[in-house]
Amino acid sequence: MRYRDVPGLSGAANAAVRVLERERLSPGIVAVALSVWSVRVHGTERRWRQGEAEFTCACCGEGWARDTLRDALYMLPPRAAGELRMRVERLDGVLLERTHHEPMADPETAWWHRRC
Repeated sequence: MRYRDVPGLSGAANAAVRVLERERLSPGIVAVALSVWSVRVHGTERRWRQGEAEFTCACCGEGWARDTLRDALYMLPPRAAGELRMRVERLDGVLLERTHHEPMADPETAWWHRRC
């Protein structure tokens, strides 16, 4: 994979993302994760399907795109994290409006894993 700018982030924030990807993640993974999360959250069907929030190929990443975004938000410097957080929280808001809490879900998992 190659480095990709995250749409909507400043040049400085994208530079911080590239440093993080080079040192701790994979090149381009944050932009891909945001794109996958956006597509999955907005979806084309009325029902939310949890499995759709996963990366679709190993070359893009493994597991849930939102988990990768959570990790990036924790590891980025505060200013870059704030810019990315604004993008992620908008998508999270869409998911919260489209879904409800799954009462049988494991309470130890992240909130997005407990939605249906």
